[in-house]
Amino acid sequence: MRIGIVCYPTFGGSGVVATELGLELSKRGHEIHFITYNQPVRLELLSHNVHYHEVNVPEYPLFHYQPYELALSSKLVDMVKLHQIEILHVHYAIPHAYAAYMAKKMLQEEGIYIPFVTTLHGTDITLVGSHPFYKTAVTFSINKSDAVTSVSQSLKDDTLRLFDIKNDIHVVPNFIDLERHEPHFTDCQRAMMATDDERIITHISNFREVKQIPDVIRVFYNIQKQIPAKLMMVGEGPEREPAELLCEELGITDKVIFFGNSNEIDKILCFSDLFLLPSLTESFGLSALEAMASGVPVISSNTGGIPEVNVHGVSGFLSEINDIDDMTKNALYILTDSNRLSEFKANAKGVSKRFDIHQIVPKYEKIYEDTLKKCMIL
Repeated sequence: MRIGIVCYPTFGGSGVVATELGLELSKRGHEIHFITYNQPVRLELLSHNVHYHEVNVPEYPLFHYQPYELALSSKLVDMVKLHQIEILHVHYAIPHAYAAYMAKKMLQEEGIYIPFVTTLHGTDITLVGSHPFYKTAVTFSINKSDAVTSVSQSLKDDTLRLFDIKNDIHVVPNFIDLERHEPHFTDCQRAMMATDDERIITHISNFREVKQIPDVIRVFYNIQKQIPAKLMMVGEGPEREPAELLCEELGITDKVIFFGNSNEIDKILCFSDLFLLPSLTESFGLSALEAMASGVPVISSNTGGIPEVNVHGVSGFLSEINDIDDMTKNALYILTDSNRLSEFKANAKGVSKRFDIHQIVPKYEKIYEDTLKKCMIL
């Protein structure tokens, strides 16, 4: 198949999943066309089966905000015609599903029928989509999609609760390439980060308010009062500077390292002993899955799709939102016993195998095939 993939090209979960999906599909013989405003961060290598088409938005003084949806829909029309793309897969309802629908209608005027699949990732539904300004457009876009998927049962339930959806929603979980999380280096250089007696705790996110960054810091603050420990903070966002100030207030600046965005996540997770994810909500919890695939147990909040990934008492523990004391207790339970830590590390890796990319991608292929067959009948 010739598949067009539309996504945000950033470090966020939806962009990462869309890129990894496209790369795996290309390995399975499909021709993939990424269509977005920048080359996706995980798209390191283009090939005869992987192509990137940049969406340019011309600047006009007339517009207070430049019309990306208009530029994207026009680009989709051009790329479908030029490369004979058979199906579009758009990640994030707004603006991508909306633009895909407009492209579909424009192409129909020329006798070209292009179906599109919409994958819901989370904040496009729970934050952006549920806003009164956007709710009508999001509902319309989902209902006009030829197929709809969500990355967790929790997100599907939220979507059906918040919107008047007539379409079926297929739950296809996020995935992980387990082969990429097998260490390809003999020494992950743990000694550069901590001494042998220190435990290493890690958090990876886009440092938005929903990630509860202060809770990460406070849980670690409690941990380091009981055992020698270091905290690795990976990512960028509006909550980074307040987090650095909080570390100063608590007197733990020398025990916390802020990496910013990093392309060496696998190495950072290699020397990690525990992963913290105390979010207000997560549609899935991809960062937790990446940690588990590297053999890192997870202490997380019991919200959204996280319980579908992190198995309580097996791959880590779930706590109620903002329950810093319970998260601390569970973290120390894992970290203070080396044998127990080894057991949780093995369990985390074992649970992650349920989400192996080779098990999940065929589900998308089946959805593409069924959608194309349905459209041929119509």
